[in-house]
Amino acid sequence: MSEDFRERARLIPKGNHYDVFEIGQVYEHHWGRTINAGDNSLFTTLTLSYNPLYFNAEYAKAHDHPGVVVNPLLVFNTVFGLTVEDLSEGGGPFLGVDELTYHRPVYEGDTVTARSTVKDKRVSKNMKGFGIVTWHTEGFNQNSELVVDYRRSNLVRIKK
Repeated sequence: MSEDFRERARLIPKGNHYDVFEIGQVYEHHWGRTINAGDNSLFTTLTLSYNPLYFNAEYAKAHDHPGVVVNPLLVFNTVFGLTVEDLSEGGGPFLGVDELTYHRPVYEGDTVTARSTVKDKRVSKNMKGFGIVTWHTEGFNQNSELVVDYRRSNLVRIKK
């Protein structure tokens, strides 16, 4: 790599810090993501999910679905991923998910979007320079129907 490139490079901070989050604040996460058959097939295979609803169209139809059901864990991971840029990209350990609920199936070709609301925040007692923020995230399909929701918490850096 040329020295000139390194001299011109600059670090661009990413993500939000603790002080930005206010209880009740709502984030409409941009973009959304269409989950296609390849996404579902690969994820289902790699995670050894052997439920035929996730890969057998005839089986899914025999169980009153219009087609293959997207693996719910893929739906959760996709919605979670849509939130990272706004909520946790600035760094700080992930503390967990609570109250995860699946509300309706997602099918191959559906597009999911996400919205998060700040539910709680407090300065960490044990991790100096960090606070704990909890969000309630909802995932929707292209018809604005709720497909998944959960609460998650992260340690978030306090601005220096």
